[in-house]
Amino acid sequence: MALGTSFVAQAGGRPDLALKGLKEGRAHASGELLVKYRDGANAGASDAVQRGLGAQKVQTVRPGKGGRGELSLLRLPANVDLAAAVSALSNDPDVEYAEPNWLLHHDAFSNDTYYTNGTLWGMYGDVGSPNNQYGSQASEAWNTGSTACGNVIVGVIDEGIYWQHEDLAANIWTNPYDAADGIDNDGNGFVDDVHGWDFNGDTNDINSGGASDDHGTHVSGTIAGVGGNGKGVAGVCWSGVKLISAKFLGRRSGSTADAVRAIDYFNDLKTRHGLNIVATNNSWGGGPFSQSLSDAIDRAGQADILFVVAAGNDSVNCEGNTSGACYPAAYPNSNILSVAALRNTGALVYNYGVTTVDIGAPGYAIPSTVPVSSKGKLVSGYASYNGTSMATPHVTGAAALYASRHPGSTAQQIKAAIMNAAVPTPSLSGKTVTGGRLDVSGF
Repeated sequence: MALGTSFVAQAGGRPDLALKGLKEGRAHASGELLVKYRDGANAGASDAVQRGLGAQKVQTVRPGKGGRGELSLLRLPANVDLAAAVSALSNDPDVEYAEPNWLLHHDAFSNDTYYTNGTLWGMYGDVGSPNNQYGSQASEAWNTGSTACGNVIVGVIDEGIYWQHEDLAANIWTNPYDAADGIDNDGNGFVDDVHGWDFNGDTNDINSGGASDDHGTHVSGTIAGVGGNGKGVAGVCWSGVKLISAKFLGRRSGSTADAVRAIDYFNDLKTRHGLNIVATNNSWGGGPFSQSLSDAIDRAGQADILFVVAAGNDSVNCEGNTSGACYPAAYPNSNILSVAALRNTGALVYNYGVTTVDIGAPGYAIPSTVPVSSKGKLVSGYASYNGTSMATPHVTGAAALYASRHPGSTAQQIKAAIMNAAVPTPSLSGKTVTGGRLDVSGF
């Protein structure tokens, strides 16, 4: 199709927000366009779009099957304006929506040993020693014997994980359906995805970033750092839980296309194998509204996977905010559980929203696991970070703990239990849906 061609079809998605984001200079992969074809569109439709734009197909982000329209990643020639392409395709009867490949980023920045010396405050409860009333109350749950999260799997969509870390190795998932033999034994399109997949580099090495995979490793330790081993930190779940890595973030950012593929990786694992994936941890955000990302999150909901996500670190009100500071936390998908951050004084930091941000959790001066480069080798280390990125895995760990204690719970039941147990907190009143903070001991 030519850019000047006019059609009468009504576009799906939000081309208005896509164009607004481009006009505001929001970060995106240069010259890349995500195109979702309408259900029932044939191969000739995609060929016509590519010819009309002079575009090259870079990747099939989500295949078209059974009449379902394909989601494709296209690369435009240098002389084709991205905004003009979005506008033109919004009127193409074979295209459901087209949008830039927005760049996303993690929501943390750097600031143990850790529980016994008073620094792992995010796990503390009101009673005992050490204690902090604004902690997640995980220690109180531990005191009742709730340290294991057996038969529960959590996805970590982030940077990669240093899976050999001394405080994580025991809780990393190993794929029973695809041995490391150079063959895609389970037919999911990923060869030897033993511990997950690196969508940023298209490899099975979930620690391809080496010491730079600190953010993904850090959130993993908060969810599932091995407890009771006399070293380092303890996650909300000490044992039993298994973490699967879907790395889509590089050192500075990742693309919407790779985020969509990462989300669908878990959707497929759950539906293909019946794995008990109860939640994914999403300590990242950014980019204007993306229909393709929202659709992927919706598919996670259909697979009964809770999407726990950071509210963002821009210290803005997310109500009606379309700048990208609050996405995907502010998307309307019912399986989203969005998390604000608290200091150890109970003060709110970073983003908030009375209908868009659900609950608060510890998110400032949070120690956890990281990889450290020493004499040319990666070794186990620990570091303290700040951000809604750090608050989010406290809630994801709580979701895993609840699921293990209440087998068969749906994503909506887990979300409701966490929100209903929230402790009213002055700094969150009128700033979050619950007006309260996480209480792991409350269920």
